[in-house]
Amino acid sequence: MAGKNNANTSSLSTALTYLHSVLSGRLKVHLGKEAQVEVQGTAYYEDDSPFAQFIQHHQPNFEEYIVLLLALAPHIQPHFFNQVLGEYYPEGGELPEFGGLRIGNHRGILPTGETAQFVLAGNDLEKRLAVQQLFRSEHWFSQKQVLWLEPVREGEPIMSGRLIPDPEFVERLTLGTVSRPRFSTDFPAEYITTEMTWDDLVLHPTTVRQIREIEHWIKHHATLLDDWGMGKRVKPGYRTLFYGPPGTGKTLTATLLGKYTGKEVYRIDLSRVVSKYIGETEKNLSRLFDKAENKNWILFFDEADALFGKRTGIRDAHDKYANQEVSYLLQRIEAFNGLVILASNQRANVDEAFTRRFQAIIHFPMPRPEERLELWQKVFPEQLKIANDIDWKQVAARYELTGAGIVNIAHYCAVEALADQTHRLDRQRLEAAILREFVKEGKMV
Repeated sequence: MAGKNNANTSSLSTALTYLHSVLSGRLKVHLGKEAQVEVQGTAYYEDDSPFAQFIQHHQPNFEEYIVLLLALAPHIQPHFFNQVLGEYYPEGGELPEFGGLRIGNHRGILPTGETAQFVLAGNDLEKRLAVQQLFRSEHWFSQKQVLWLEPVREGEPIMSGRLIPDPEFVERLTLGTVSRPRFSTDFPAEYITTEMTWDDLVLHPTTVRQIREIEHWIKHHATLLDDWGMGKRVKPGYRTLFYGPPGTGKTLTATLLGKYTGKEVYRIDLSRVVSKYIGETEKNLSRLFDKAENKNWILFFDEADALFGKRTGIRDAHDKYANQEVSYLLQRIEAFNGLVILASNQRANVDEAFTRRFQAIIHFPMPRPEERLELWQKVFPEQLKIANDIDWKQVAARYELTGAGIVNIAHYCAVEALADQTHRLDRQRLEAAILREFVKEGKMV
């Protein structure tokens, strides 16, 4: 790791030296010391450093490369622009043509779109307009969410907005890694993982077969869309509904899909997404999907009824905006290029507009006696001795429980066996634990 960091330091240092020479050339032209800027092309070490890999992958032209460096420079050397300008304006003073801002905690100059125009085009109007094209939504800067111009107040020149590099872009190019996003109001999703395996999950055979179909899509969708040309006929992502009673394995299945396909799984907290204020729900969803775009994540919307429920007839303004939220979400889900899983206790609770667009609708039913038997036989730790008076087949047939309920019972029994130091489970303790679980769930035995 140290070797790669050293290589990246060399590559970034070379790039900033190159940017310094380009800025110097433009300032010399501006001051009448030279006729034109001579520097062209790109400069970096062609190694396996994160910065070099990024440049090699995207192959930016000269203008794009300079804009990338302008956006990145303050995050590497906060004084970079002050230092360059100080070489040509040692007594200070303003240079409006250069653009740039000083705001917040940062004591140096932050580049704007006007900075890019000055460096790349000077006073050449045609070239200045060409630079402006780099910040259109169709450009790969925007498409790949690499960088963008900060929106300005109404009436202000568009190019006076700051160059905003995506934080992940900065982290990847400087440190070589990208941290998982933290749960927050801006990103109301939690990374979930598990130590369990597919062997620990007991499902109905039909459910298992449908889950395998999702695995097949994850493995082969790139070939299907690109090599086989299906990308022009089908939407890029995969949308599926998991429905069934709580505790039947919906969340664990989503987590295991991520674990065994090498994808991160994020469970969306819908209580943080849905807002009573008009337009806020759409903003929250927009931030979420923008963050997840091109990340190869699995998005898991648990208890999705809260947001994906049936649209209503319009009786008042509230109904109108609620329907707009559902429509907006439907649009974002269809455009998302990864796997989206919606979970609900009841299939009937989800709007038909969504179900028509699902590639799969998978039922997670209550376990049958044979599945409950398998769960009982797997769930207890080896250290716990099972008494001879326990007949697992009889227990499985008699008590209708979910997988989560059986895990809760096993957990309780194991803790009690440790507490009384018997390390033993007999029928009396088991039945007491089952009764306790039923009471907790509000059921009668």
